Amino acid sequence: MNVYLLPVVGALLLVVLAAIGAAFWQRRRQALHTARLQNLLDLADALERDLKSCRRNLAQAHAVMSVNPDLPAASEQDAQHAVDAGLRALLQQRLWIRDRSAQASASEFDAAATSVRHIRARLQPLLLALAQAQSALDQAMREHIRQDGEP
Repeated sequence: MNVYLLPVVGALLLVVLAAIGAAFWQRRRQALHTARLQNLLDLADALERDLKSCRRNLAQAHAVMSVNPDLPAASEQDAQHAVDAGLRALLQQRLWIRDRSAQASASEFDAAATSVRHIRARLQPLLLALAQAQSALDQAMREHIRQDGEP
C-alpha cells in the first residue's frame, strides 16, 4: 500500500505547486497590467492639465493684447485650434484606454505611454515660452499703467 501512496502524494504535491505557481504568475501579470494602466492614466492626466493650462494662458495673453477681447484674433484662434486638437487626441487616447486596456499587451501600453510622453515633451518648451511671454506682458502692462498714472 505504501508503494502506491508515495506516487499519488507526489503527484498531488506537484499539482498543488503548479496551481500555486500559476496563481502567483497570474497575480503578478495582473499587477503589472494594473501598474501600466495607472502609469498611462497618470500621463494622460498630466497632459490634460498641460493642455488646459496652455489654453487658459493663451486666452489670458490674448485678452490683454487684444483691442477687443470679445473678438479673438486669428493667431488666438490658431492657438485654440492647436490646443483643441491636442485635447481631441487625448480623448482618443482615453477612449483607447477604456476600450482596449483590458486586452492590451505590454508593448501596446508602452507605445501609448511613449506617445503621451513625446507629446508632453514637445509641449513643455511651448508652455515655458508662454509663461515667460505672459510674465513679460504682465510687466509691460504694469509699466504702461504706471506711466499713465504719472503726470
